[in-house]
Amino acid sequence: MAITKRGLVLGATAAAVSAVTITGAGLHLSAGQAFFTESPKELVDEVWQIIDQQYVDGTFNQADWKAVRKEYLNRSYSNKEEAYKAIREMLKKLDDPYTRFMDPDEFKNMQIDTSGELTGVGIQLAADEKTKKLTVIAPIEDSPAAAAGILAKDIIAYIDGKSTEGMPVDQAVKLIRGKPGTPIRLTILRGTQQIDFNLKRARIEIHPVRASYQKTPTGGIGYIRLVQFSANAPQEMRSAIQKLEKQQVNGYILDLRSNPGGLLYTSIDIARMWLKEGAIVSTVDRKGEQERERANNRSLTDKPLVVLVDGGSASASEILSGALQDNKRAVLVGTKTFGKGLVQSVRSVDCPTPSSRDCAGLAVTIAKYLTPSGRDINKHGIEPDVEVKLSDEQRKDLSTNREKIGTAEDPQYAKALDVLTQQIKAQQQTPRSRGQS
Repeated sequence: MAITKRGLVLGATAAAVSAVTITGAGLHLSAGQAFFTESPKELVDEVWQIIDQQYVDGTFNQADWKAVRKEYLNRSYSNKEEAYKAIREMLKKLDDPYTRFMDPDEFKNMQIDTSGELTGVGIQLAADEKTKKLTVIAPIEDSPAAAAGILAKDIIAYIDGKSTEGMPVDQAVKLIRGKPGTPIRLTILRGTQQIDFNLKRARIEIHPVRASYQKTPTGGIGYIRLVQFSANAPQEMRSAIQKLEKQQVNGYILDLRSNPGGLLYTSIDIARMWLKEGAIVSTVDRKGEQERERANNRSLTDKPLVVLVDGGSASASEILSGALQDNKRAVLVGTKTFGKGLVQSVRSVDCPTPSSRDCAGLAVTIAKYLTPSGRDINKHGIEPDVEVKLSDEQRKDLSTNREKIGTAEDPQYAKALDVLTQQIKAQQQTPRSRGQS
């Protein structure tokens, strides 16, 4: 398994409540497609074969996978809908919310619009691996959800009064998405609180990178906020760093808070912009075979770097922050990251014709990733070097007043700036002043 394939995505977010899943941003399907025109049973067997060959857990969650095949092929299916239902039932035996079957409508919802414009309320969702509850990974910046004050780790209990208990993520996406301007009510559980949010769906334009030059007592610094590891993020990141380098900044703050992840290759490309040498990430498949990606001596800057992370920093964010931390390239400030370390392959199945866009889809967890030091991030997350927790009131304030993010009124940013300032001062010391200390 070569982890640089463009079709590989990270299991950070099962779905975005918009027209796509953020996990599949810039999605490229695998070359192999299953074409199905006659027997629903053939589709069931095709999905079984893919899982049998690719799934990360060779024990299949302790299920007798050959017996599963016999069970489902012994059934009769009168139409595709019955086959779809059986496939979902079969995949439940894996107890993996990220390995899932999508009917044609759900599969279309997963694919990114090339314009980078999404339709919905702007939430990344996942099924919590322990509780199975629909959990907000992070709201998308400048979206109705962010403006209303929905936060990472919120649990969606009801959608327009309909309980989400036991509801698959893709079904929740279907209920929440809709035409721009139409209303929707989400009932959120936040700790012991139950809160109703009345939202209006909208078109959301995503710019993955936002950068600015900021003056400080120790000179200019570059502040870069990366909100999504989409296909166009590397080019935007490269342009931002190059522009700030021309402005002769003394250091950088890279903000990965509430970044739910995205494409695997994007995180590797961006890591290489900050790292001159060293390992970035390795993946391990069910055979224990590792693929390792390394820096390639093409970093754009070696200036001091502080990275902001929080509980909404997942998957690709954890690959990047973990690589920078393990290589001692950056200091991490904030709170522990989300803890998603799974890689998925997404492919089309049940295509009426080779050129058809009316295909169903199958996402399969094929590997887990490790940081350069061998840390397994899945379910554990990455601990920051400097912990700065926000109170619920502070989180709510920043969520509803987005202009405060990356300013002195942002407590985590303020601490990051303090840490960066100390690094810059240490680097600016002359050999003489160091000798006198």
